[in-house]
Amino acid sequence: MPGTLSAIPISSKDTNLRTAAVIPAAGRGVRLGPGAPKALRTLGGVPILVHAVRAMARARAVQVIVVVAPPEGAADVRALLDAHGLPESTDISVVPGGESRQESVRLGLAALPDDVDVVLVHDAARPLVPVETVESVVEAVRSGAPAVVPGLPMADTVKSVDSATGVVTGTPDRSLLRAVQTPQGFDRATLGKAHATVTRDVTDDASMVEQLGVPVLVVPGHEEAFKVTRPLDLVLAEAVLARRRATDGY
Repeated sequence: MPGTLSAIPISSKDTNLRTAAVIPAAGRGVRLGPGAPKALRTLGGVPILVHAVRAMARARAVQVIVVVAPPEGAADVRALLDAHGLPESTDISVVPGGESRQESVRLGLAALPDDVDVVLVHDAARPLVPVETVESVVEAVRSGAPAVVPGLPMADTVKSVDSATGVVTGTPDRSLLRAVQTPQGFDRATLGKAHATVTRDVTDDASMVEQLGVPVLVVPGHEEAFKVTRPLDLVLAEAVLARRRATDGY
């Protein structure tokens, strides 16, 4: 691994860089209520995880997918994926995850083939991300950005609040804010260094890279790349999927 940050980023555009996607799916998703882990809930009769894997496999740039399963559930997840006819052109593997998302991503990175240069990290709970969004993230990394996230402008006014009192402490300029989605894309060496260096648990991989002092580029996200976290999100996802099936034969 390079010894200095200046040596980490991909320095020039290379459309032949081998790309993999890591999909952490080891969480239980308690905000959706009791039952199966969030990634194994169904959307249009198909597990959300299967939709997320298919979304990555549809991207021509992605050759390898590593799904990080619940620690004791790797065999079950493998059987689930095999039962849903995923593309044979994509190398799809399943590995056991850890107790945190950060640990699960690290285990997914460790399972990647040595010849992978670009890594996408994608939430299993974002099953409907369009292929164009995936491709734009990969393209930005291949063009030289060490870290890339898709993001949307904020539609609502945002307030900062004192957590102890609930009193508003400020109103950030929302033109400077983005709601960040996945897949997040990275030069593999950059992401590997972040996971080897940053020990504090964080909510996304881009924030780990930020702590290295490495710039993170934002590219346009998509409204349909939302995260299925609450029951209402699942209702919206069903509606989006029904529209796709009616109009695109999805």
